[in-house]
Amino acid sequence: FSAEFKAKVAIAAIKEQQTVAELAVLYDIHPTQIATWKKHFLDNSSALFAEKQSDNKENDANESRLYEQIGKLQMQNDWLKKKLL
Repeated sequence: FSAEFKAKVAIAAIKEQQTVAELAVLYDIHPTQIATWKKHFLDNSSALFAEKQSDNKENDANESRLYEQIGKLQMQNDWLKKKLL
């Protein structure tokens, strides 16, 4: 099963709008599997917020690299425009 599907089922189980047995029939999954995914989701949900900080640093590094590349391309473009005139 895909991670998106597991998350969808786990969230449905957490909402408790339907019983685990109803969800098992709906998604054609064993109730124990749903309980396992729900527990895994709840146990690891705090990691989502912890990873944001490291992701932000990586995004900042990528952003800086991309801005640098944009600057180089703009300089090359300006140089080519001057050569054509």
